[in-house]
Amino acid sequence: MATGGYEIPNEMRDFAEKSVEQARKAFDSFMDAAHKAASTVETQTETAQKNARGAASAAVSFAEANVAASFELAEKLLKAKSLEEVVAIQTEFAKAQASTLSRQVDELTRGGSRG
Repeated sequence: MATGGYEIPNEMRDFAEKSVEQARKAFDSFMDAAHKAASTVETQTETAQKNARGAASAAVSFAEANVAASFELAEKLLKAKSLEEVVAIQTEFAKAQASTLSRQVDELTRGGSRG
């Protein structure tokens, strides 16, 4: 419950929710195309196929996880009742993403292997 803080108007919240849903649908279409594009890598040589498939799969997986985290952030922000809560949510997200991105870079530099 907000105490003396700025209350987000219902119209703004409704607009934001619709925007997030539209973005999610667009992302789902993008992910379908990304999965199809990743599968075309199979036309390369056997060794190149293995390496490219691993890197493409990891990259698509990372992109999907990162965008999903962004949607979760958007949904949490929509439910925020105060500016302080918004800042706390964004700070938590930034810390989590910094850790996630560091892990993802490490995995990609090791050739997309997951362990």
